[in-house]
Amino acid sequence: MKNRDIEAAWKYHDGTKHSYWSVRSSTHFLDWANRPLPFKIYPRIEAIALPRDVPQTGVAALAAISERVPLPGADALPDLRDLARILFFSAGITKQRKYPGGEIYFRAAACTGALYEIELYVVTGDVKGLDAGVYHFNPADVSVRVLRKGDFRGNLAQATAMEPAVARAPATIVCTGTYWRNAWKYEARAYRHCYWDNGTILANLLAAATARNIAAKVVLGFVDATVNELLGLDSQREAPLSLVAMGEASPGRIGLSRPMEPLVFETTPLSKTELDYPPMRTMHEASSLENDRISCAELPS
Repeated sequence: MKNRDIEAAWKYHDGTKHSYWSVRSSTHFLDWANRPLPFKIYPRIEAIALPRDVPQTGVAALAAISERVPLPGADALPDLRDLARILFFSAGITKQRKYPGGEIYFRAAACTGALYEIELYVVTGDVKGLDAGVYHFNPADVSVRVLRKGDFRGNLAQATAMEPAVARAPATIVCTGTYWRNAWKYEARAYRHCYWDNGTILANLLAAATARNIAAKVVLGFVDATVNELLGLDSQREAPLSLVAMGEASPGRIGLSRPMEPLVFETTPLSKTELDYPPMRTMHEASSLENDRISCAELPS
């Protein structure tokens, strides 16, 4: 595995930390004409609208936040309405505000600079209302777009060294960080912000799962290259940060990983030009896990 280079972490930390002089001597300014798009857009993939008429859970927000997240074994399994609710209350648009230079789309979870660099993907088996596949969530139109058809949960399980929660989950949400969308304002410090902002989303996500008694487990250890390939990420611009296994299916044999064709979907450029901040990529690569895929295994009952 790669993530043993402690010196790389110290170098990034020292190079991006604030000081009295670093703040006052910075020549960085906000190029409003080059402000990034707040959404990842696949212009040639048809949207699958998520239901918006999801019923109330009857659980107060503060109660959902304060309660213990259901452990594996909880009765509820997520269906399409559950996924729609969880995705919306994690990263959905809750209000819009116009200003002289454009419009800000505020989300359910707070974010540094209101730049919302965290993207959500869903890897599912067949759940009620949604076929097995790999999907990207777009909060702009409250929809998902299918990136791969079929059940690729085995690939994700392999990437986590057969983490039981991921292997048994009907659906797993993958959170990624888009470097440039935050670095436009915060430069190389944006890699720090990716984890802060992912944390606010995870808090909302776990609370929304708790309100429906859906088991949820955050998983931070996985082979980055496998997740990159599964989602079709441009690793120079976007990095996987965390997985959240949702629900628990019946114990059984873990599905084998499936062959993955390269994804070549067009995405709309975030800006006219993007500035590259190599320390972010270097830091992520130094902390990434590398491992050979392991074989199919039988989970205990």
